[in-house]
Amino acid sequence: MMRNPFRSFRRTLSVSAATLALVTAACSAHAETRVTYKSASAGTAYYQMGVELSEAIRQGTDDAIILTLEESQGSVQNVMEVMARQGNYVFTTPPALVGQAMAGEGVFAKRQNPRFQEIRGLFPIPSITMHFVLAGDEGVTDISALKGKHLLIGRGSFGAREAARYLELFGLEDSVKIADAAIGSGPDALKNGQVDGFATASSFPSPNVIETAASMPVTLISLTDEQITQTGAPRQTIPAGTYPGVDQNVETTSLPVIAYTTTAMDSDTAYTLTKTFWERRDVMAEEAAWWGSITPDMLENMAGKLHSGALRYYDEIGVVVPDTLR
Repeated sequence: MMRNPFRSFRRTLSVSAATLALVTAACSAHAETRVTYKSASAGTAYYQMGVELSEAIRQGTDDAIILTLEESQGSVQNVMEVMARQGNYVFTTPPALVGQAMAGEGVFAKRQNPRFQEIRGLFPIPSITMHFVLAGDEGVTDISALKGKHLLIGRGSFGAREAARYLELFGLEDSVKIADAAIGSGPDALKNGQVDGFATASSFPSPNVIETAASMPVTLISLTDEQITQTGAPRQTIPAGTYPGVDQNVETTSLPVIAYTTTAMDSDTAYTLTKTFWERRDVMAEEAAWWGSITPDMLENMAGKLHSGALRYYDEIGVVVPDTLR
């Protein structure tokens, strides 16, 4: 019996199409680079930033790089996990903790590990910014306005420690009554008249301050140049108009935060991550104002060295990189 040549052709065509689909899928899977991104616990501003950054990287690389978010209990945990993490691990932390890890000091004194020497920087993310918020329609006032006030500063957080330090530094610790409550209750406590103000540390615009200013007039404390120098912390300007009724710049302090990885990440991936971050920064800022505060000058706050791929990008666009980061 004569074989049907068309049936054989159709079978060959079908097999070829299936093979092509498998090859295409394999190539796509191979082209996709997955990166673990660890920042903060869900519900925080920094976790939300991770969501926004993940989408920006996905769109900016046409799905070539996928950031997978992981919850974190804080910056110390993020750095500690460098000891065990393999592959593309990106984490956020104040640079001072990286300096301590590399030197085997502070919380890392009993957990020294050679892998800490493999930490490398990528780019800055919004800093943790100090806010002192009072009820009232002045908009901006000086720190002496805290005298005699009932202030909620929270417990155990960076913001609580900094607020307590500033009260002592400026001689206000005996004249300010501290409320015994978690910082999350600050907006409601102020609106209900239970306190006169609260202190919070978050990237601006701070969700706590936005929530409060949406329902009542608020006034923010602005520090003088001399006072900022006294704190020893980096200056941060909260631009006029960031919050309703606050129509002047607010001068305050901040804690820089950097996105780091390790030498386990290849140079091309680090280059593409860094390039995409900066190219998508303005788009992210249109959706969330805190990204608008990021500038290349903030690299000066970085501890350790830049990843070779990130350094290649900064050199390519003419950013002046401190020799200590090279």
